[in-house]
Amino acid sequence: MRLLLWVAGVAVALAAGCTDSSAPGDAPGRQPAPVSSAPASSGQPDEDQAPVAGPELDGSERMAGRQPETRGNAGFSYAKGPAGDALIVAVRCQGAGTMNVAVKTVNVSFPLQCLAGETTTTYHQVRVSGAEKPGTVSVTAPPGVHWSMTIGRGEPPAEDRR
Repeated sequence: MRLLLWVAGVAVALAAGCTDSSAPGDAPGRQPAPVSSAPASSGQPDEDQAPVAGPELDGSERMAGRQPETRGNAGFSYAKGPAGDALIVAVRCQGAGTMNVAVKTVNVSFPLQCLAGETTTTYHQVRVSGAEKPGTVSVTAPPGVHWSMTIGRGEPPAEDRR
């Protein structure tokens, strides 16, 4: 279920859809996306922490970029997409602390509270000017927070189509 939130920015208003789940799997109906075999760039999970596999997109969404399991701060790039599509930012995290996600190309950022011993998955869907451009994502997170992220593109929610 996607919950629509309206966020007013300095230069742009955007619609963001979020879905949280606290299970290793995702919302029903989500199909697994290919998982990168690249090693985590900022460290491996502690022995007492379960792996934080990358969140999946559903069958109608297309992958633009992926960051495999990472600990602490990191950044990565994602590919351009078709005009009119919404940008999807799917984040999965575990470990006590707040991570901050910044998608610079579209001037969107948000904090995400991660919990010790619990895996949380959040999906944000944004449709703003420039969402079709390639871009970068920067994450600032405490060293004890493990996270992974998938950037995708898909049709905007019906309420947001004009």
